[in-house]
Amino acid sequence: MAPRGRKPKSAALKLIEGNPGKRAITKDIMEAVSAVPEPPDLLTDSAKVEWERMGRILVNLNMLSAVDTVILSAYCQSFARWADAEEAIAKMALKDEITHGLMIITKNGNAIQNPLVGISNRAKSDAVKYASEMGMTPAARARFTRPGGGGDDIPAGNLWAVHARKA
Repeated sequence: MAPRGRKPKSAALKLIEGNPGKRAITKDIMEAVSAVPEPPDLLTDSAKVEWERMGRILVNLNMLSAVDTVILSAYCQSFARWADAEEAIAKMALKDEITHGLMIITKNGNAIQNPLVGISNRAKSDAVKYASEMGMTPAARARFTRPGGGGDDIPAGNLWAVHARKA
């Protein structure tokens, strides 16, 4: 059975969103880091690019602590796997005018869903799940108010160009 009620929020999210209930805000286990930590070696090159991009954003918002690096790693790897799968499907689509890379023909002549579509869907779903845990989804951002009311928007840029593998 799933737990009832809303998911608990970190102290950082409570401070960013405000505290309308005026309940005491407990300190998190770790304070926010002041610089993006080094990415774990296990991340792929494209995941490390996402680590730097998203890490800068989270550090600027004081939303990244040392204990968050595991979930940030999972998010970055899932994001990179999704981007890589979509890039591979796009390359296949150039040669496949009928299904655009979404279907493949087996050795027996049966048409099945391209396994890359499943990989892409799962990685995308995982990335969104990890992003929501860290307050990075659109719904989470809609609830945020920056201290001081400023609007220092951080442009996302062209994510696909950033994550494209070098030939």
